[in-house]
Amino acid sequence: MTGVLQLDPKHAAVLCMDFQVSIVQNFSGADSHGLLERTAALLDAARAARARVGYVEVGFRPGYPEVSANNQSFSTIRSSGRFEANAPGTEIHPRVAPSGGEFVVTKHRVGAFHGTDLDMILRANGIDTLVLAGISTSGVVLSTVRHAADADYRMVVVADCCGDADAEVHRVLTEKVFPRQATVVNSAQVIAALHG
Repeated sequence: MTGVLQLDPKHAAVLCMDFQVSIVQNFSGADSHGLLERTAALLDAARAARARVGYVEVGFRPGYPEVSANNQSFSTIRSSGRFEANAPGTEIHPRVAPSGGEFVVTKHRVGAFHGTDLDMILRANGIDTLVLAGISTSGVVLSTVRHAADADYRMVVVADCCGDADAEVHRVLTEKVFPRQATVVNSAQVIAALHG
């Protein structure tokens, strides 16, 4: 990225995606502690600037009625018993947990938008810029970037607040794929922009 990142906190939302305890614990990519610490600092800066902070989590009703047998990935989740409502490990990691009044969207697919009310919440609050942090880069972040670009949101991907089990996949996405549709920066640049 060239130039200085500019963000208007009144029209920006920081989305913390899939930072659930079981996902963080199973994350075998870069240092999960560092990822949590950088993301916590990003969220604190967003709150201080009065930008909207929101969360996206994976979850299913008891019995997984949202999961089709045709969906290879989610059929595996159903058979594992993971992410059923209130199951251990489904909660957002306490290091980056929501604060009062921050919204949480539960999704039943990879991307943050499909089948959720995220778009409605963002538009109702005048949000046109999304600042994305998530696990994994090749999962929720990629799917959300693609949908949000088609929905005409301005996007900022915070590369060091995203993680993937495959470091090379993370690198290719953040260096070669995402820049076509989003501004890719690090957390220090976003924090500086939020401080004005």
